[in-house]
Amino acid sequence: MSEAPLKRTPLHAAHVAAGARMVPFGGWDMPVQYTGILDEHRTVRGAVGLFDVSHMGEFECNGPAALAALQSVTTNDVAALEIGQVQYSVFCYPNGTIVDDLTVYRLAADRYMLTVNASNIDKDYAWVTHHAKAARWRNVSDQTGLIAVQGPKAEALVGRLADQDVTKIGYYRFARGAVAGVATLISRTGYTGEDGFELYAAAADTPRLWTALLDAGRADGVASIGLGARDTLRLEMKYALYGNDIDDTTTPLEAGLGWVVKPAKGDFVGRDALEKIRAEGVRRRLIGIEMVDTAIARHGYPVRRDGREVGIVTSGSYGPSVDKYIAMAYVETALAAVGTALAVEVRGQGKAARVVKTPFHPSRVKRA
Repeated sequence: MSEAPLKRTPLHAAHVAAGARMVPFGGWDMPVQYTGILDEHRTVRGAVGLFDVSHMGEFECNGPAALAALQSVTTNDVAALEIGQVQYSVFCYPNGTIVDDLTVYRLAADRYMLTVNASNIDKDYAWVTHHAKAARWRNVSDQTGLIAVQGPKAEALVGRLADQDVTKIGYYRFARGAVAGVATLISRTGYTGEDGFELYAAAADTPRLWTALLDAGRADGVASIGLGARDTLRLEMKYALYGNDIDDTTTPLEAGLGWVVKPAKGDFVGRDALEKIRAEGVRRRLIGIEMVDTAIARHGYPVRRDGREVGIVTSGSYGPSVDKYIAMAYVETALAAVGTALAVEVRGQGKAARVVKTPFHPSRVKRA
């Protein structure tokens, strides 16, 4: 049986025209790099970069039962959201492991939007429509384009093109307006640790918005950024990636996401299991490690202590902004303290590593 053809974002033609190296990612044909991962990473940390994240999924949740429905299916407290505010959250299975991580937008009193991971769109939509039937759901993923504008010059770039003062949009807040004449939901969020925005627009309008941002940002040194640099940027921040660092075998408590688990709000799928795990104590934790020996710790590599396997690497790479080989790994809780000496098995050889404080690189998001 032949595999399904790769899906394409509204910006696919622009990536090909720009000479991007395209790769399969979560069922999509996506740009992994344009000029090179190091180059693109440094552009985001030093100036401003554009990411095509139109492959992400968006669901609308409406109606008088919307709040109760979302409370029952997400771990965070949706009731705490004001209109115009964004919240990071998790869907959990009854046993407490992770269906997906997501963001929740409160668009109006009884209207919300959820943004989910590209590879999980179908699974997540089936999950919410089964477990939160009382609300009205609409999968608007195909009709929605999404561009992330990230870096120290992101605010100035978006501000020049927006019909409103974007400096007034706080972190994890959003406003509706126009950017370069395109109707846009302007969200002060991102996945890089830099200040910036994620711009939601109609899929048909996304190429026009992309071109306008590239044209207007030339003096700022703007560049298109691929998935390769997106990965190194988020790794330096210890942001979890579904499929690597979190999945249906991990819980938010061991992944360091306990801050989005709010049992006091009432019942939700996975609550009882998570409360039991919290009471008994988490057996392993997702930690940051820095290689002492020169080696890349890759996904799936065993972590050892005194020759005994004590964990596994989930993500690892060279961190261009910290100039070190860094990784995330699950290890036994007793070995999770900063400074603990470990070894990562790289092609059959133990390479020295140590647990370090995270994020590896300081966050520069504008929180005020």
